[in-house]
Amino acid sequence: MKIMLTGYNGRMGRAVIEAAAEKPEEFNIVVGIEINPAAINVTFPVFLTPFDYKEKIDIIIDFSHHSAVDSLLEYAGNQKTPIVIATTGHTPEETELIKSYSDKIAIFKSANMSIGVNLVAEFAKKAAMLLKNDFDIEIIEKHHNQKLDAPSGTALMIAEEISSVFEDKNKPEYIYDRHNARKVRSKKEIGIHAVRGGTIIGEHEVIFAGTNELISLSHSAQSREMFANGALAAVRFLYNKTPGLYSMKDLINEITKKM
Repeated sequence: MKIMLTGYNGRMGRAVIEAAAEKPEEFNIVVGIEINPAAINVTFPVFLTPFDYKEKIDIIIDFSHHSAVDSLLEYAGNQKTPIVIATTGHTPEETELIKSYSDKIAIFKSANMSIGVNLVAEFAKKAAMLLKNDFDIEIIEKHHNQKLDAPSGTALMIAEEISSVFEDKNKPEYIYDRHNARKVRSKKEIGIHAVRGGTIIGEHEVIFAGTNELISLSHSAQSREMFANGALAAVRFLYNKTPGLYSMKDLINEITKKM
């Protein structure tokens, strides 16, 4: 598969390059896109925008910045090329644009490319089905000190999975900061807390706190290789798919069916 990698010079871009190099019979990064190209050792040509590359590609992996999604979708739509979107922090307008383009091309979007953390999100959803009326729910995420968005897209993804089990009239409110409000915690809230420091790759914990008991679901990323391999698994999954908006949940379901 001929891959266009956007954000090739970022932490995750470099991890994808290394992961793809271990499977040359399956993955071939033929071009890199970077708004601030740097002199790193790569074997493929690099450009400022996808429109500068004139050869045919099979799929796009986007690990750049959420603001680049407009031009990437325009290019992917024009070329009828599937795209794996691994960036986070999309605005509501960008999210709607992604949904609209999924009518034309196959799009895989996930706030986290780890299969493990997506399983934690699914486990949290199932736990919430049983515990939502009697347990307080809190989410804590930790990342390195260079991460721009807070809370993380993964924390919000987990919160959305949990929130989906509530009826519309009882949807919980996300609370990011309590220092301005001196009041007892409401039952209709999910606390979401962000920690930034050092070189933490990514940690997420979901706490269900009940009367005299506490249940904790957690995931800790040990290296970025895990996310890179997840992105390549998404490429494998998306290749030759019909237009639509796919997620890690679809990938996991497909793997499960083959077992």
